[in-house]
Parts: sequence; structure tokens; C-alpha cells
Amino acid sequence: MHKKVRDVMTREVASVNGSTPFRDIAEVLIAHEVSAVPVVDGEGHVIGVVSEADLLRKEEFREQYYQEGYRPPLRARLRNLTAGPGAGAEEKALGETAAELMTAPAVTVRPYTSVVNAARLMAERGVKRLPVVDDDGRLEGVVSRHDLVKVFARPDDDIVCEIRAEILDDALWADTSGVEVRVTDGVVTLSGMIPRHADARILTRMAERVNGVIDVIDMLTWQEDDPGGRSGR
Repeated sequence: MHKKVRDVMTREVASVNGSTPFRDIAEVLIAHEVSAVPVVDGEGHVIGVVSEADLLRKEEFREQYYQEGYRPPLRARLRNLTAGPGAGAEEKALGETAAELMTAPAVTVRPYTSVVNAARLMAERGVKRLPVVDDDGRLEGVVSRHDLVKVFARPDDDIVCEIRAEILDDALWADTSGVEVRVTDGVVTLSGMIPRHADARILTRMAERVNGVIDVIDMLTWQEDDPGGRSGR
């Protein structure tokens, strides 16, 4: 019910090594129509990522720094000093290879990471693509924002089928034959009769966690209330 990164990631991915020159990196980005590529070592471990932004810094600083008497603003100089060796924009602007241009360490995810957590990580770190690595850090694929968006744009019929097959028919130990499921534009409506109030609450919570569900409208009735409660609704 909860899709993982491995379910949506691209497995055939372009990558470069640390010695790949600037021009070749640019050609890889253009040829594969991507905004960033992982940088891997000889054993396939991801050691960084080179993005369009990293390459554009080089051109930007080439124009600025080579002007006579130019110095970057004080804020930029302080940021580069506090960021640590090799992390400043000026150093990247002077770089010629992937190892000198890349952002490291790379922000990565595991194949078994949920798509929700992957989306949160992208938002937190301000990136559009994440290398997917195994537990040893070796590249297995790449997941992009577009890959994740497809999960949340599922057809209504697919959502209905998943709720019926994986919740009503499999997960709940209750008679769900009287439950009706309707989905319109990702909004689920649950109606009909279910034996216990507790079952209705569980069903609603599980439906909310199905990928692609925007909201759940609970119109269920029940025969047996929780201890101390009243029957019906």
C-alpha cells in the first residue's frame, strides 16, 4: 500500500566519475535531459552530485572574477570560509573535473525509503533528483520529483481497487461486505455498514495512507460501538 522509492525510480541512469571533465559533464546533462548526475567512484559508490547549478557557477564566476579589481561581496566570502574547504562557490568556479565541481556528500535515499519521505527530503534539501543507493552506498538508480508526482496522480479506479484488495479484503478482520468505496479526484468516500466502530476508524485511517488519496470522507455506520459507547451512528 505504501510505495517505496524502488517502485518508481529510474534504474538506467547516467553517471560520471571524479575525473570527468567539465565539457563532458555538460554533454551528459544535455544528452540525457537531466538537471544533475551522480558522481561515482570505481566501485559504483556515490561520492557526490554535479548539477546544472554547479556548472553555471563556473561560467558566472569566470565572468565576474576575471574582471580587474573584482571581489565577491563580504557575505559570499564569509559563507565560503565557514562552509569548509572546497565547499565555496569560488572553488567550484575554478574546477575542471567532476570531483572539483560536485556537491558532496550527496543527498541520497535507499530503495526501501517511502515516496513520502523521499518527497520530504527533496523539499528540505532543495533538490529535484536523488541518487538511490544500496546499504553500501552503491548507485542503484535515481528518483526525481516527476517520479514522485506520478504516485500522487493515480487514477481513481486504481485507488478503489487498492482499498478493496489490500484493506477491505485483506487487512481488516471484519465483515466488510456492506462497505462501499467511491473515489472522485482522489477524494475517498466510505459508506455503508461495518460491524464495529473501531473497525470504521481503522478503515478510515488506512484509506488515508493509500498513495494518491487526498482526503477521506467517513460516512460509515456500525452495529457495535466501542465499550461504553452507543450502537449505530
